[in-house]
Amino acid sequence: MPLFDSYMVVDWSANGTPKTGRDSIWIAHLHPGQPVRLDNPPTRTAAMARITATLEDESRHGRRILAGFDFAFGYPAGLAQAMGQGADWRDIWAWLHDHLTDGPDNANNRFDLAARLNTFFPSDGPFWGNGLARDIPGLPRRKPQGWGDTLPDNRRLTDSLAPGAQEVWKLSGAGAVGGQSLTGQAALEGLRRRLPVSVWPFEDIRTAPAVLAEVFPSLIPLDPGLHSIRDAAQVIGLARTMAGWDAAGHLSAMLDAARQMPESVRRFEAMILGVAPGRS
Repeated sequence: MPLFDSYMVVDWSANGTPKTGRDSIWIAHLHPGQPVRLDNPPTRTAAMARITATLEDESRHGRRILAGFDFAFGYPAGLAQAMGQGADWRDIWAWLHDHLTDGPDNANNRFDLAARLNTFFPSDGPFWGNGLARDIPGLPRRKPQGWGDTLPDNRRLTDSLAPGAQEVWKLSGAGAVGGQSLTGQAALEGLRRRLPVSVWPFEDIRTAPAVLAEVFPSLIPLDPGLHSIRDAAQVIGLARTMAGWDAAGHLSAMLDAARQMPESVRRFEAMILGVAPGRS
């Protein structure tokens, strides 16, 4: 029997103004045997309202859902360790939720937030790529030096295993995912505080009515026939792929692999669903 009754894939965005279409938020929700529901909310506030309503509706009808989000769920261990002894992913998510300003018009302080995170380090911090016209003290425009020494590791294990995955510290420029990860983790922490969800691979998901997982839609071949906009086609395609994994029994093995992952992955970094967790 499949583990889940429905599957959601969210292509996230850190846009500073409302936006739809290309390079915006797309949400695909699939019940096997039914057409995919596709949404393109213009803001993160609207997206989280739709996501929350979907999870609540699934729970109300006794259906279990797997929700994949296209942003990093964690960072190399050095960030949490700089925040305090014993800190892990929970502390980072909570800090981001409590310090991020993200308005209903998408205006947000993600660059200033990254600069504040850099202050946890005695010299340069790991976040870089100030994409604003104004200078921000503590947030360089160019990539710093000292990775794995004075700075945390530059890349997570999962980033080294997923072709095309970007480093989590980069906030602007081609392929940057840093802003999406900061705003996304803050949003999911708010979701965790409101609803009974479990986060893979950090938490025990066996009885959770809703499971949240990091995904990377570029892992699967793009089918441009699914939608004229690439982002929309990717979320539709991945939702269908996850349902196929589950129906074939592969998804169970993917999720169970969390128990064999290195502690650094299970406490700090997270893992992209569908990427082999073993060290290369």
